[in-house]
Amino acid sequence: MEPDTQADGRGDRAQGPAEGADPRRWRALWVTLTAGFMSLLDVTIVAVALPSMQRALGASAPSIQWVVSGYALTFALVLVTAGRLGDAIGRRRIFLLALAAFVLCSAAAGAAPTITLLVVARLAQGAAAGCLAPQNSALIQQLFRGAERGRAFGLFGATVGISSAVGPVIGGLILMLADGPQGWRWIFYVNVPVGAVAFLLGLRLLPEVAPRRRERLDLRGVLLLGCGVLALMLPLILAESGGVRRLWWLFPLGTVLLAVFAWWERRLAASGGQPLLDPRLVTSTRGYAAGAAIAALYFVGFSGVWLVFALYFQNGEGFSPLRSGLAVTPFAIGSAAAAVVAGRLVGRLGRLLTVCGLAAVALGLGGAVLILRLAPGDPAVWYSAPALFLGGLGSGCVISPNVTMTLRDVPVRMAGAAGGALQTAQRLGGAVGTAALPGLFYVVLGTGRHDFRSALAIAVGSGIVAVLCALALAVHDWLRDREPRLPRRPSEVSHGHTRASRP
Repeated sequence: MEPDTQADGRGDRAQGPAEGADPRRWRALWVTLTAGFMSLLDVTIVAVALPSMQRALGASAPSIQWVVSGYALTFALVLVTAGRLGDAIGRRRIFLLALAAFVLCSAAAGAAPTITLLVVARLAQGAAAGCLAPQNSALIQQLFRGAERGRAFGLFGATVGISSAVGPVIGGLILMLADGPQGWRWIFYVNVPVGAVAFLLGLRLLPEVAPRRRERLDLRGVLLLGCGVLALMLPLILAESGGVRRLWWLFPLGTVLLAVFAWWERRLAASGGQPLLDPRLVTSTRGYAAGAAIAALYFVGFSGVWLVFALYFQNGEGFSPLRSGLAVTPFAIGSAAAAVVAGRLVGRLGRLLTVCGLAAVALGLGGAVLILRLAPGDPAVWYSAPALFLGGLGSGCVISPNVTMTLRDVPVRMAGAAGGALQTAQRLGGAVGTAALPGLFYVVLGTGRHDFRSALAIAVGSGIVAVLCALALAVHDWLRDREPRLPRRPSEVSHGHTRASRP
């Protein structure tokens, strides 16, 4: 069930299922996608309920912000370690344990009587979500081969895109239906029945694959990586309360810690040990380093612009949270539609699909901002819908194809750690975007003119610059990928890890 073979989008074009494929794989996929949707949705859905929580619990502004930022922080901290644990002791086991913890923490957050207990529950919920996330991509690699893997990653990409974009809409709907000062609790309670059903189905459908050998967890690597990621993310998480200004010294410290982590992992791998994140994933796996960098840059723009749009629509145009979320729904619709189709095309087009997608995102977001800046009042929302839809189509051709292209040559035995590292890059990029772009929005507003349209244009324009940087990197990787390759020599395969040779 888990051979160390890689399904290259071009090298393995079989349209049918691989011999010995689990007949329950598609139903198992829907279980993992449901859990993934819940965990990613909780990054954004809570934001619309923060004012209600603050009033009901009598919380201060800095403490209520931890309901959002604490979840994002612990989510990112555990990704690589959880992926490595899934590789070492079984992805099904980690998935089910994490899902059960996520459901229990959701119930605890909903029932929290004080802001302190709510923040604690959210920190634990974020850690559980971070343990779930890398198992999703790893289980796709484990269950699917060839063209089927591309389609499965297409559905995974649609899940990521939809969950990120519709969070404010779903949050607004829940608050509208669960009226009253305690209605915010249903933001968390809704996870309980959905998660319970997913857990029961997971027990029945997810395959159990025993690890080949007993592996030891690289505790030094866990500590170095965790502290490095924490140092880089904490100032960004606390940006609204002056965290970047007060904790700027954590940025160089985090960079040093990650450099020491890279040195330690190379040393451990060279001595025959079992590193937390095998350095050959970056140095010798075709497309992995470029794909992780593209993901980080793209999520700087992708994550940050939605907060900017929410600030513009709610504070500048006076929209309700629900109406603000509906205004950007064309992007979510386009992203969902394109992601499913892109999963079928990535085997034929490869990195070119990501290139076209990034160009469409830049054009769509740029067009939407231009329309919102120039068109009058409410009609501008309708006029900008086609541009946002174009951007959504592009996004659907970025997220899932990039995951497929980044992980295509990763050995299945390393799938969890590789998927965790890829999502850590996304979370770091997202943290930069969600701190920098709204911050820039407020800086422009603070110039004294209170020009919301200029603030929108400059902040979203900065996000587009990050998307264009990802586009430049994707074009470079695409051109490099087209170069003819020399046949692999036996020395270029070590420890079951394939190294692509380029002339």
